[in-house]
Amino acid sequence: MKLSRPLSWFLLAFGVWSWVIWVTFVKNLVKDSSGLAFDGDSPTAYFWVHLTLAVVSFVLGTVIGGIGLRGLRALRHTS
Repeated sequence: MKLSRPLSWFLLAFGVWSWVIWVTFVKNLVKDSSGLAFDGDSPTAYFWVHLTLAVVSFVLGTVIGGIGLRGLRALRHTS
């Protein structure tokens, strides 16, 4: 399957965007002082659910960005 150049760029940008957004979110989650993420020193269910969401998003962002990068590389070799 051959991806178009705009679609490849979109997928790559989505992967990068996903990493930027979720890295920022995890940093804020770890620094949380509102009591949602930590009860004293122990993580709450809120923390674990959102950390799981972040990890899944990291994996999906990496896979989707990788597909976009492969699409761009394939277009460069055929042009």
